[in-house]
Amino acid sequence: MDQLSPHFIIVGAGFSGAVLARSLVERLPCRITIVEERPHVAGNCHTERDAATGVMVHRYGPHIFNTSQAHVWEYVNRFGKFREWVNRVKAVTPRGVFSLPVNLHTINQFFGKTFNPAEARAFIASLGDKSIGEPRNFEEQALKMIGRELYETFFYGYTRKQWGCEPRELSASILKRLPVRFNYDDNYYNSRWQGIPEEGYSAIVAKILDHPAIDVKLGQRFDPGAPREGSHVFYTGPIDAFFAYRLGRLGYRTVTFERGEAEGDFQGNAVLNYSDAALPFTRIHEHRHFTPWEEHARTVYFKEYSKETEPGDVPYYPKRLDGDLALLREYRALAAREPGVSFLGRLATYRYMDMEKIIGEALAFGEKFAEAYAGKNALPVFPNEEN
Repeated sequence: MDQLSPHFIIVGAGFSGAVLARSLVERLPCRITIVEERPHVAGNCHTERDAATGVMVHRYGPHIFNTSQAHVWEYVNRFGKFREWVNRVKAVTPRGVFSLPVNLHTINQFFGKTFNPAEARAFIASLGDKSIGEPRNFEEQALKMIGRELYETFFYGYTRKQWGCEPRELSASILKRLPVRFNYDDNYYNSRWQGIPEEGYSAIVAKILDHPAIDVKLGQRFDPGAPREGSHVFYTGPIDAFFAYRLGRLGYRTVTFERGEAEGDFQGNAVLNYSDAALPFTRIHEHRHFTPWEEHARTVYFKEYSKETEPGDVPYYPKRLDGDLALLREYRALAAREPGVSFLGRLATYRYMDMEKIIGEALAFGEKFAEAYAGKNALPVFPNEEN
């Protein structure tokens, strides 16, 4: 590589950092150093073999790849084989076990009916709260969409545990992502393509990073205040951490896991949600079900607990309450004035993002940055201008 070629620093070896790195080296004559504080690549998508059972485990919780973007699906399949896999979530409630998202089977089972699609649609519409115009929060969205009984059985307790606050404090957009179906389709997603990589996500990310112009340094913390070696830094960590929390901390929820091991099949499904607010955990995931093409004599499962993120915790879900969004605007203003730094990914932009969104955005940002750099134009700071 030409010594005069630009040297970029990317902070974080998750999908955002990895895809961006590959995008840049395929568009510019550059070299890239990726700094990752954890001892592995792939961020929260990291997968590894469980030592006791041999099961491929999603170390930071389940990740099911799904997308309707053809270019994103084609991109990830460049770096590994994806096996078709459909996410069929079940909800454990005091009234029984039901399929999620709410579908025709859920409705008929829950209410003891034999509705056809048109009858079910009319019935659910009759349950919705007609006094609510445009829903202002999660609770109003649920009450307008499915009525109080379904809301309280499936969503209130789970959401209260997951987010640590009343659902009325959360954005209506969180629930809008979940469909209500009036057929017997119990696929959790509406995406065109769904799957799980045969060798795990970490193998996919490692192959994305397998390029002579990319150097990955694991177990190394990036210090924003230290002298910078590269000509530009791409930061994918928490935006408030970059500025040493000088304006305060953004709100996140994190999760912890309680491991269990058993013979054979523990629960019969990959994911069971526990909607009852009286139970402290939100769900149990059994990882052998994510790789049905493998056989294992023993199984490993994890009870998942949600809690507020404290210093030292891994941030998972941005809460994005009103105070958080006001603080985010202040941090984005600081970022816009930070020379030689771009911010990318769910933590740096403080948004909840699925893998397909992260990958698609990193590809687009890499192209946008490369064009600006080659044309000696102003370099982009964020992938978009939205909060």
